[in-house]
Amino acid sequence: MAPNAFKDLMAGTVAGSAQLVVGHPFDTIKVKLQSQPQPAPGMKPMYSGALDATRQTIAKEGLQGLFKGMGAPLATVALFNAVLFTVRGQMERLLAHEDGSPLTPTDQAWAGMGAGVAVSFLACPTELIKCRLQAQSGGPQEGKVMYGGPLDVAKHVIRNEGGMLALYKGMAPTLLRELPGNAVMFGCYELVKQSLARSQGLSSVTELGMGSLILAGGIAGVSYWAPVYPADVIKSKLQIDDFRRPAYRGVLDCARKVLAADGFKGLYPGFTPAVARAMPANATCFLVYELAREALGR
Repeated sequence: MAPNAFKDLMAGTVAGSAQLVVGHPFDTIKVKLQSQPQPAPGMKPMYSGALDATRQTIAKEGLQGLFKGMGAPLATVALFNAVLFTVRGQMERLLAHEDGSPLTPTDQAWAGMGAGVAVSFLACPTELIKCRLQAQSGGPQEGKVMYGGPLDVAKHVIRNEGGMLALYKGMAPTLLRELPGNAVMFGCYELVKQSLARSQGLSSVTELGMGSLILAGGIAGVSYWAPVYPADVIKSKLQIDDFRRPAYRGVLDCARKVLAADGFKGLYPGFTPAVARAMPANATCFLVYELAREALGR
């Protein structure tokens, strides 16, 4: 493996692990809001909002309930982020300018899109397992838990829902999320860094301090969700849908039924915790990546 690719791989692995620990509780609440059942006419929804979902989760399952489903992404986070940052790094080198000038935000957006294609094949089965664990509403004492852990979900899906390919249920909306999401995120990250460097009179983004990197990473993380959140909602609904009596026939059918039932707001449940997660989680991810990349460079 080329030295630069190895550095991207190692730095991405460390950065992704840090991101997961910081952001997973927010992600749990996002999935709970996305996957709550449609209330009967005249009845209130299971959760009135992010704070209510958090309160109910802690009351029923304790603080550990906020980290439900973390085993699957934690087990694969090394590979996921290794692929994301390694492919992005290779795309950067492919897009490098002959005169040695820095890549533009548009260049970084193309690099992020290429990385998004690659990570979709890892994200889809991982998130199917994660979403099913997170969507379980009750604690073990209530007898409502269907799955005992990540491996139990995987075995159930493979055995009962069509083999290994069943783990890729929701692949289309995963691609619809990862391609534009990573393009916007990496493009925005570079744009903010270059703007901060100019405002501080620096000759290069490599001279930015930790505070600037945290700000750029946080803004980039928030920008990821703006164009792709409806795709994430549809992905979650498809992945937790009952395979015996499916409510949705596919992406378009799911979107049509959600819009018919709740209008456009039905495509944004859990948006608040998703954005709240993005700022600290992605700020941590990009900062740790830059620091690890610099340390490996030395």
